[in-house]
Amino acid sequence: MTTVPAPAPPNPGPGVHPLRYMFSDMLTVTWRNLLALTRIPEALFFTTLQPIMFVMLFRYVFGGAIPIPGGVPYVDYMMPGIFVQAVMFGAVGTSVGLAEDLQKGLIERFRALPMARSAVLAGRTTADAARNIFVVLIMTGVAFAVGFRIQTTVIDYVLGAGLLVAFAYSMSWGFAAIGLAAPNSETAQVMAFPILIPLTFASTAFVPIQALPGWLQVFARHQPVSVVINGARSLMVGGYYHSTSSLWYALLWIAGLLIALVPLGVWRYRKTS
Repeated sequence: MTTVPAPAPPNPGPGVHPLRYMFSDMLTVTWRNLLALTRIPEALFFTTLQPIMFVMLFRYVFGGAIPIPGGVPYVDYMMPGIFVQAVMFGAVGTSVGLAEDLQKGLIERFRALPMARSAVLAGRTTADAARNIFVVLIMTGVAFAVGFRIQTTVIDYVLGAGLLVAFAYSMSWGFAAIGLAAPNSETAQVMAFPILIPLTFASTAFVPIQALPGWLQVFARHQPVSVVINGARSLMVGGYYHSTSSLWYALLWIAGLLIALVPLGVWRYRKTS
């Protein structure tokens, strides 16, 4: 059987820069994915409900039993960890969404259209980043309701939230590769959890590094989730946890993940049949 090659992207025409053409396609795919969220509000609701339940659990069940150095209230210490957990779970949505599109044949339809090849992955990851911004806004309201208070400035807090969303965006490209390799959305979610759970719980998200076993401290101190949480905590909590080096370390991790995972996601997309 003869394989019909996918049509090449059309010439954008004289006076139109190829990057502008690619950006336009990315925005179109992003808007398509955001519209899909509005048509399934239950998915967005339960994406937000899970971190809210973790807030209640750690704030009122475990909070009084976990000593925090520096005299920082536990609720202020834990919220950056809850934020990063929420956006990480949101990043898994990239894996599930792409697996669904692949299962339904939508990826093949995109391949047949005269559009930039990068628009599918860039549009999906950008839409999920926008969803994570919404989740962080909701979680900020929940945090204030349970006693969290900004210990630095509003600008620093916004920068800390932006750091977390940027980290989730970088991770979305890795989860995109998982979604494109999975046979269906259920398997994609199962494949993502062995990465998600160790990174979020074997970290400084909910307990200080000193509370972990010695053999685990080495991993927890240097793995990306802990590093990004420490950077966000420096901006949101400050004081005892203020550290310029932790912020730069977090930015280096985000840049490194993008350098490694964007090509991986693109390669997986090209290999998908």
